[in-house]
Amino acid sequence: MLGPLYREWNAKINVISRKDLDAFFTRHVLHSLAMARVLRPESGSRILDVGTGGGFPGIPLAILFPDADFTLCDSIGKKIKVVDAVSNAIGLQNVQGVWGRAESLTDRPPFDFIVSRAVTRMPAFLDWVRPLVHDTHRHGVANGVFYLKGGDLAEELAPVQEPITVWSLANVLEDPFFETKQLLHVALA
Repeated sequence: MLGPLYREWNAKINVISRKDLDAFFTRHVLHSLAMARVLRPESGSRILDVGTGGGFPGIPLAILFPDADFTLCDSIGKKIKVVDAVSNAIGLQNVQGVWGRAESLTDRPPFDFIVSRAVTRMPAFLDWVRPLVHDTHRHGVANGVFYLKGGDLAEELAPVQEPITVWSLANVLEDPFFETKQLLHVALA
């Protein structure tokens, strides 16, 4: 159901790279769901997707975890329009789209987890989201950031002081797309 919705919206608004549409499930849905290998939110958990674009990884995760509350944030209003339309079309009750920057969400209750896909370099990203994470956790994994990114991350992660765990997606997903993709967890609580 997601594929046809995104094709329809992509014809109106460039939500997903046109070259990725043929590999939509692998490059967007499956890539997003890779977080579920480790992320297991409790009922009522608050999860913020920063730089969600058209709703990735937030919408696939919201489908998988219907008892968690998802806020999908992007600075481009037309992308949040797509998030809202897709969420409504498939009946997601646990998604709220927010047009704005993550740094502007400090007036909201804190989030248990921040999720994102390659928005920027990790040190800058952590500066944006650190104030948004709840300082106590009730999950099997510490509150913090789950981040999908590709390439050699050693230099980028060197300045990060918080505990980081990195998983190679090539070890769990058998598609050439995932050869250099990694899932990072940065513990912030």
